[in-house]
Amino acid sequence: MAEILLETRRLKTHFPIRAGILSRVVAHVRAVDGVDLTLRKGEVLGVVGESGCGKTTMGKTILKLIEPSAGEIWFAGENITRYGARQMAPLRRKMQIIFQDPFSSLNPRLTVGEILSAPFDIHGIAPEGDRDDRIARLLRLVGLMPESMRRYPHEFSGGQRQRIGIARALALGPQLIIGDEPVSALDVSIQAQIINLLKRLQAELGLTYILISHNLSVVSHVCDVVAVMYLGQVVEMGPRDTLYFDAKHPYTQALLSAAPSPEPGRRRRRIILKGDVPSPVSPPAGCRFHPRCPQAIARCAVEAPPLQPLGDGRVVACHLHQP
Repeated sequence: MAEILLETRRLKTHFPIRAGILSRVVAHVRAVDGVDLTLRKGEVLGVVGESGCGKTTMGKTILKLIEPSAGEIWFAGENITRYGARQMAPLRRKMQIIFQDPFSSLNPRLTVGEILSAPFDIHGIAPEGDRDDRIARLLRLVGLMPESMRRYPHEFSGGQRQRIGIARALALGPQLIIGDEPVSALDVSIQAQIINLLKRLQAELGLTYILISHNLSVVSHVCDVVAVMYLGQVVEMGPRDTLYFDAKHPYTQALLSAAPSPEPGRRRRRIILKGDVPSPVSPPAGCRFHPRCPQAIARCAVEAPPLQPLGDGRVVACHLHQP
């Protein structure tokens, strides 16, 4: 079994809400509220859930772009939870991110060559051989011509700009890449190309990915393990095929029922959830999903279900599947 690369333990990220003349803290937005994840080298973890469930905040917290409020982050055997900027600097080379919007994440005043040179300058690293040769190799790796280094971001299509973003993430030879909705801003015709590129790079370079997405089809095509988040917490996690074909948590079942299928005979019965997602400022007592759950029982309103293993490689937080 592969070595563990990343682990989070009861990870929390709460944002204070201030009010009044003295700007006193009156409440907190519980964006991430006790997440446990384990990711092994070479794995691809997909994180899915509705907008506002905390997926992106969790990804940025893992990278320490946002400081955690509580819990622990372990990377490559190191507890990096309390690391400052100086301690994180060498680890930044091993942890990279692909942003959702391939246009706003690229500086329009810089050429592609200057954009791809920036990681080397920031970290004070001299790439092997000539820098232009290194940049040309990066561009070829993501399917672009070396001549692209002399052009500006606005001269490329959305899919090409995302390839530039991927090349930038690869520049320093990272171990972990977090993709924050890496294809959601692209045309449907281009999404498959970028997903196939990510799969090829993962196989060729031995990368470990966390792919954050609301598109269940994308996740099913790429990921080995899937984590389903609801209101800041993981409610179900396990191997992709096991979870997709035999989901246990009612929220996972509802998400999968909404996913389109090209085969009419294999479409799931649609589960319509009633009501709105509760506020992360004051989440419901007990199970956070119970106000919208079609299978809720009395116990759900008063007792929060912990994540429990089911014996088939996955965990689920639901009273229907616990003693």
